[in-house]
Amino acid sequence: MKLLSGNSNRPLAQAIAEYLDMPLTRAQVRRFADLEVFVTIDENVRGEDVFVIQSTSYPANDNLMELLICIDALKRASGKRITAVLPYFGYARQDRKTGGRTPISAKLVANLITRSGADRVLTMDLHAGQIQGFFDIPTDNLLPSRLLADDIIKNYPLGDDLMVVSPDVGGVVRARALAKRLDDADLAIVDKRRSGPGQSEVMNIIGDVAGRRCILFDDIADSAGTLCNAAQALINHGAVSVSAYVTHGVLSGAAADRVANSVLTELVVTDSIEASDTAKACSKIRYVSCAPLIGEAIRRIANEESVSKLFD
Repeated sequence: MKLLSGNSNRPLAQAIAEYLDMPLTRAQVRRFADLEVFVTIDENVRGEDVFVIQSTSYPANDNLMELLICIDALKRASGKRITAVLPYFGYARQDRKTGGRTPISAKLVANLITRSGADRVLTMDLHAGQIQGFFDIPTDNLLPSRLLADDIIKNYPLGDDLMVVSPDVGGVVRARALAKRLDDADLAIVDKRRSGPGQSEVMNIIGDVAGRRCILFDDIADSAGTLCNAAQALINHGAVSVSAYVTHGVLSGAAADRVANSVLTELVVTDSIEASDTAKACSKIRYVSCAPLIGEAIRRIANEESVSKLFD
Protein backbone atom coordinates (compact mmCIF):
# COMPACT_ATOMS: atom_id res chain seq x y z
CA MET A 1 0.00 0.00 0.00
CA LYS A 2 1.14 3.54 -0.81
CA LEU A 3 -0.07 6.93 0.44
CA LEU A 4 0.34 9.99 -1.75
CA SER A 5 -0.51 13.58 -0.89
CA GLY A 6 -1.26 16.55 -3.07
CA ASN A 7 -0.67 20.12 -1.89
CA SER A 8 -4.18 20.91 -0.62
CA ASN A 9 -3.80 19.58 2.93
CA ARG A 10 -0.41 18.06 3.68
CA PRO A 11 -0.78 18.28 7.49
CA LEU A 12 -3.85 16.03 7.32
CA ALA A 13 -2.12 13.62 4.93
CA GLN A 14 0.84 13.41 7.31
CA ALA A 15 -1.49 12.75 10.25
CA ILE A 16 -3.20 9.96 8.29
CA ALA A 17 0.21 8.46 7.48
CA GLU A 18 1.14 8.58 11.16
CA TYR A 19 -2.12 6.82 12.09
CA LEU A 20 -1.28 4.07 9.60
CA ASP A 21 2.35 4.01 10.75
CA MET A 22 3.72 4.42 7.24
CA PRO A 23 5.43 7.21 5.29
CA LEU A 24 3.95 9.30 2.53
CA THR A 25 5.18 8.27 -0.90
CA ARG A 26 7.77 10.69 -2.24
CA ALA A 27 6.31 12.78 -5.04
CA GLN A 28 6.74 16.22 -6.54
CA VAL A 29 3.70 18.33 -7.32
CA ARG A 30 4.88 21.55 -8.90
CA ARG A 31 3.92 24.17 -11.44
CA PHE A 32 5.48 25.50 -14.60
CA ALA A 33 5.88 29.24 -15.18
CA ASP A 34 2.39 29.38 -16.73
CA LEU A 35 0.99 27.56 -13.64
CA GLU A 36 0.37 24.24 -15.40
CA VAL A 37 0.52 21.38 -12.88
CA PHE A 38 3.27 18.77 -13.23
CA VAL A 39 3.57 15.64 -11.09
CA THR A 40 6.47 13.25 -10.64
CA ILE A 41 6.13 10.08 -8.55
CA ASP A 42 9.56 9.43 -7.04
CA GLU A 43 8.92 5.84 -5.92
CA ASN A 44 7.91 2.62 -7.66
CA VAL A 45 4.13 2.10 -7.42
CA ARG A 46 3.78 -0.77 -9.89
CA GLY A 47 1.21 -3.25 -8.61
CA GLU A 48 0.52 -1.17 -5.49
CA ASP A 49 -2.75 -0.21 -3.80
CA VAL A 50 -2.39 3.60 -3.88
CA PHE A 51 -4.41 6.18 -1.93
CA VAL A 52 -4.18 9.80 -3.13
CA ILE A 53 -5.16 12.28 -0.39
CA GLN A 54 -6.37 15.60 -1.78
CA SER A 55 -9.22 17.88 -0.70
CA THR A 56 -10.65 19.92 -3.56
CA SER A 57 -10.92 23.02 -1.39
CA TYR A 58 -9.75 26.56 -2.20
CA PRO A 59 -8.27 27.03 -4.73
CA ALA A 60 -10.73 24.36 -5.88
CA ASN A 61 -9.77 24.29 -9.56
CA ASP A 62 -6.03 24.04 -8.87
CA ASN A 63 -6.48 21.30 -6.29
CA LEU A 64 -8.84 19.37 -8.55
CA MET A 65 -6.33 19.46 -11.41
CA GLU A 66 -3.58 18.28 -9.04
CA LEU A 67 -5.74 15.32 -8.06
CA LEU A 68 -6.58 14.38 -11.65
CA ILE A 69 -2.97 14.63 -12.80
CA CYS A 70 -1.74 12.63 -9.79
CA ILE A 71 -4.22 9.87 -10.61
CA ASP A 72 -3.16 9.90 -14.26
CA ALA A 73 0.52 9.67 -13.29
CA LEU A 74 -0.19 6.73 -10.97
CA LYS A 75 -2.26 4.95 -13.61
CA ARG A 76 0.51 5.32 -16.17
CA ALA A 77 2.99 4.06 -13.55
CA SER A 78 0.96 0.81 -13.32
CA GLY A 79 -0.58 1.35 -9.90
CA LYS A 80 -2.82 -1.67 -9.30
CA ARG A 81 -5.71 0.16 -7.62
CA ILE A 82 -6.00 3.91 -7.14
CA THR A 83 -8.30 5.38 -4.51
CA ALA A 84 -9.00 9.11 -4.59
CA VAL A 85 -9.30 10.23 -0.96
CA LEU A 86 -11.17 13.52 -0.81
CA PRO A 87 -11.68 14.59 2.82
CA TYR A 88 -13.61 17.52 1.36
CA PHE A 89 -15.35 17.17 -2.00
CA GLY A 90 -15.49 20.57 -3.67
CA TYR A 91 -18.35 21.47 -6.03
CA ALA A 92 -20.68 19.33 -3.88
CA ARG A 93 -23.08 22.26 -3.44
CA GLN A 94 -23.70 22.20 -7.20
CA ASP A 95 -25.51 18.87 -6.99
CA ARG A 96 -28.61 19.80 -9.02
CA LYS A 97 -29.86 22.31 -11.56
CA THR A 98 -30.90 25.51 -9.81
CA GLY A 99 -32.48 27.11 -12.85
CA GLY A 100 -32.55 27.11 -16.61
CA ARG A 101 -29.24 26.49 -18.41
CA THR A 102 -27.26 25.76 -15.23
CA PRO A 103 -24.79 22.87 -14.74
CA ILE A 104 -24.67 19.98 -12.31
CA SER A 105 -21.00 20.50 -11.55
CA ALA A 106 -20.79 17.82 -8.85
CA LYS A 107 -21.62 15.19 -11.47
CA LEU A 108 -19.05 16.66 -13.87
CA VAL A 109 -16.33 16.48 -11.21
CA ALA A 110 -17.32 12.89 -10.41
CA ASN A 111 -16.98 12.04 -14.10
CA LEU A 112 -13.56 13.70 -14.30
CA ILE A 113 -12.24 11.75 -11.31
CA THR A 114 -13.54 8.50 -12.78
CA ARG A 115 -12.19 9.16 -16.28
CA SER A 116 -8.78 10.17 -14.92
CA GLY A 117 -8.30 6.57 -13.78
CA ALA A 118 -9.48 6.34 -10.16
CA ASP A 119 -10.79 2.92 -9.15
CA ARG A 120 -12.43 4.03 -5.91
CA VAL A 121 -13.35 7.20 -4.05
CA LEU A 122 -13.24 7.80 -0.31
CA THR A 123 -14.76 11.04 0.93
CA MET A 124 -16.43 12.48 4.02
CA ASP A 125 -19.84 14.02 4.70
CA LEU A 126 -20.95 14.84 1.17
CA HIS A 127 -23.17 17.91 1.04
CA ALA A 128 -25.93 15.79 -0.49
CA GLY A 129 -26.04 12.02 -0.09
CA GLN A 130 -27.06 11.44 -3.69
CA ILE A 131 -23.65 12.64 -4.88
CA GLN A 132 -22.37 9.20 -3.88
CA GLY A 133 -24.40 7.90 -6.83
CA PHE A 134 -22.81 10.39 -9.24
CA PHE A 135 -19.72 8.17 -9.36
CA ASP A 136 -19.62 5.07 -11.56
CA ILE A 137 -16.98 3.52 -9.28
CA PRO A 138 -17.24 2.32 -5.65
CA THR A 139 -17.54 5.36 -3.36
CA ASP A 140 -17.46 5.45 0.43
CA ASN A 141 -18.93 8.49 2.19
CA LEU A 142 -17.63 8.66 5.75
CA LEU A 143 -19.95 10.07 8.40
CA PRO A 144 -18.36 12.24 11.11
CA SER A 145 -21.18 12.01 13.66
CA ARG A 146 -19.32 9.63 15.99
CA LEU A 147 -16.12 11.70 15.79
CA LEU A 148 -17.93 14.93 16.62
CA ALA A 149 -20.22 13.33 19.20
CA ASP A 150 -17.17 12.10 21.11
CA ASP A 151 -15.83 15.67 21.20
CA ILE A 152 -19.17 17.05 22.34
CA ILE A 153 -19.42 14.48 25.14
CA LYS A 154 -15.89 15.40 26.21
CA ASN A 155 -16.54 19.14 26.31
CA TYR A 156 -20.28 19.53 26.96
CA PRO A 157 -21.91 17.55 29.79
CA LEU A 158 -24.93 15.64 28.50
CA GLY A 159 -28.29 16.52 30.03
CA ASP A 160 -31.90 17.27 29.26
CA ASP A 161 -30.98 20.87 28.47
CA LEU A 162 -28.63 19.92 25.61
CA MET A 163 -30.25 20.28 22.19
CA VAL A 164 -28.95 19.64 18.67
CA VAL A 165 -30.03 22.21 16.08
CA SER A 166 -30.03 21.93 12.30
CA PRO A 167 -29.35 25.33 10.71
CA ASP A 168 -31.72 24.49 7.85
CA VAL A 169 -34.36 21.95 6.87
CA GLY A 170 -31.96 20.13 4.52
CA GLY A 171 -29.62 19.22 7.37
CA VAL A 172 -32.20 17.51 9.59
CA VAL A 173 -31.05 13.95 8.82
CA ARG A 174 -27.44 14.89 9.59
CA ALA A 175 -28.43 16.59 12.84
CA ARG A 176 -30.65 13.71 13.91
CA ALA A 177 -27.76 11.25 13.46
CA LEU A 178 -25.66 13.38 15.82
CA ALA A 179 -28.51 13.74 18.33
CA LYS A 180 -28.91 9.96 18.54
CA ARG A 181 -25.28 9.66 19.62
CA LEU A 182 -25.89 12.22 22.37
CA ASP A 183 -28.37 10.11 24.36
CA ASP A 184 -31.06 10.89 21.78
CA ALA A 185 -30.93 14.63 22.48
CA ASP A 186 -33.83 16.83 21.43
CA LEU A 187 -33.74 18.36 17.96
CA ALA A 188 -34.65 21.83 16.71
CA ILE A 189 -34.57 23.34 13.23
CA VAL A 190 -33.79 26.86 12.04
CA ASP A 191 -36.07 27.85 9.17
CA LYS A 192 -34.26 30.37 7.01
CA ARG A 193 -34.52 32.04 3.66
CA ARG A 194 -31.43 33.01 1.69
CA SER A 195 -31.32 36.63 0.53
CA GLY A 196 -28.32 36.07 -1.75
CA PRO A 197 -25.20 33.93 -2.30
CA GLY A 198 -23.39 33.43 1.01
CA GLN A 199 -26.10 35.34 2.89
CA SER A 200 -29.13 34.12 4.82
CA GLU A 201 -32.04 35.57 6.73
CA VAL A 202 -33.26 33.57 9.71
CA MET A 203 -37.03 33.31 9.78
CA ASN A 204 -38.06 31.24 12.81
CA ILE A 205 -37.14 28.36 15.10
CA ILE A 206 -38.97 25.03 14.96
CA GLY A 207 -38.72 23.69 18.51
CA ASP A 208 -38.52 25.21 21.99
CA VAL A 209 -34.93 26.31 22.65
CA ALA A 210 -35.62 28.46 25.72
CA GLY A 211 -33.21 27.58 28.53
CA ARG A 212 -31.33 25.09 26.36
CA ARG A 213 -27.65 24.66 25.52
CA CYS A 214 -27.73 24.43 21.73
CA ILE A 215 -25.31 22.62 19.42
CA LEU A 216 -25.64 23.71 15.79
CA PHE A 217 -24.51 21.01 13.36
CA ASP A 218 -23.85 21.51 9.65
CA ASP A 219 -21.65 20.04 6.93
CA ILE A 220 -20.09 23.23 5.56
CA ALA A 221 -19.26 26.66 6.98
CA ASP A 222 -18.28 28.93 4.10
CA SER A 223 -19.07 32.57 4.85
CA ALA A 224 -20.35 31.43 8.29
CA GLY A 225 -23.32 33.74 7.81
CA THR A 226 -25.82 30.91 8.24
CA LEU A 227 -24.28 29.75 11.51
CA CYS A 228 -23.89 33.20 13.02
CA ASN A 229 -27.41 34.28 12.09
CA ALA A 230 -28.82 30.99 13.37
CA ALA A 231 -26.91 31.38 16.64
CA GLN A 232 -28.28 34.88 17.12
CA ALA A 233 -31.82 33.67 16.42
CA LEU A 234 -31.44 30.88 19.00
CA ILE A 235 -30.23 33.35 21.63
CA ASN A 236 -33.12 35.66 20.76
CA HIS A 237 -35.47 32.73 21.39
CA GLY A 238 -34.04 32.10 24.85
CA ALA A 239 -31.16 29.67 24.32
CA VAL A 240 -28.60 29.81 27.15
CA SER A 241 -25.62 29.21 24.85
CA VAL A 242 -24.90 28.20 21.26
CA SER A 243 -21.90 26.28 19.94
CA ALA A 244 -21.47 25.02 16.38
CA TYR A 245 -19.96 21.83 15.00
CA VAL A 246 -19.19 21.71 11.29
CA THR A 247 -17.54 18.99 9.22
CA HIS A 248 -15.88 21.20 6.61
CA GLY A 249 -14.53 24.61 7.59
CA VAL A 250 -14.26 26.41 4.24
CA LEU A 251 -14.31 29.74 6.11
CA SER A 252 -13.97 32.05 3.13
CA GLY A 253 -13.28 35.78 3.27
CA ALA A 254 -14.27 37.38 6.57
CA ALA A 255 -15.80 34.19 8.00
CA ALA A 256 -13.35 33.98 10.91
CA ASP A 257 -14.04 37.60 11.89
CA ARG A 258 -17.75 36.93 11.61
CA VAL A 259 -17.43 34.00 14.01
CA ALA A 260 -15.28 36.02 16.40
CA ASN A 261 -17.90 38.77 16.59
CA SER A 262 -20.89 36.42 16.87
CA VAL A 263 -22.73 35.05 19.90
CA LEU A 264 -21.28 31.59 19.23
CA THR A 265 -19.39 30.13 22.19
CA GLU A 266 -17.15 28.31 19.74
CA LEU A 267 -17.06 26.81 16.26
CA VAL A 268 -15.58 23.31 16.07
CA VAL A 269 -14.54 22.01 12.64
CA THR A 270 -12.59 19.02 11.37
CA ASP A 271 -9.29 19.44 9.57
CA SER A 272 -10.68 18.17 6.24
CA ILE A 273 -9.58 21.58 4.91
CA GLU A 274 -6.28 23.05 6.05
CA ALA A 275 -6.82 25.95 8.45
CA SER A 276 -6.11 29.43 7.14
CA ASP A 277 -4.04 31.87 9.17
CA THR A 278 -7.14 33.88 10.07
CA ALA A 279 -8.95 30.74 11.26
CA LYS A 280 -5.96 29.73 13.37
CA ALA A 281 -5.89 33.20 14.91
CA CYS A 282 -9.57 33.12 15.90
CA SER A 283 -9.95 32.06 19.53
CA LYS A 284 -13.48 30.82 18.89
CA ILE A 285 -12.49 28.32 16.18
CA ARG A 286 -11.23 24.91 17.28
CA TYR A 287 -10.13 21.96 15.13
CA VAL A 288 -10.78 18.24 15.62
CA SER A 289 -8.73 15.87 13.50
CA CYS A 290 -10.49 13.51 11.12
CA ALA A 291 -7.20 11.68 10.45
CA PRO A 292 -8.09 8.64 12.62
CA LEU A 293 -11.45 8.25 10.86
CA ILE A 294 -10.00 8.51 7.36
CA GLY A 295 -6.92 6.47 8.28
CA GLU A 296 -9.05 3.63 9.64
CA ALA A 297 -11.22 3.69 6.51
CA ILE A 298 -8.10 3.46 4.35
CA ARG A 299 -6.83 0.53 6.40
CA ARG A 300 -10.16 -1.27 6.02
CA ILE A 301 -10.31 -0.68 2.27
CA ALA A 302 -6.74 -1.93 1.83
CA ASN A 303 -7.55 -5.07 3.86
CA GLU A 304 -10.91 -5.63 2.13
CA GLU A 305 -12.79 -5.06 5.41
CA SER A 306 -16.15 -3.38 5.98
CA VAL A 307 -16.11 0.42 6.05
CA SER A 308 -19.77 0.75 7.05
CA LYS A 309 -19.04 -0.88 10.42
CA LEU A 310 -17.22 2.33 11.34
CA PHE A 311 -20.66 3.88 11.80
CA ASP A 312 -22.28 1.17 13.93
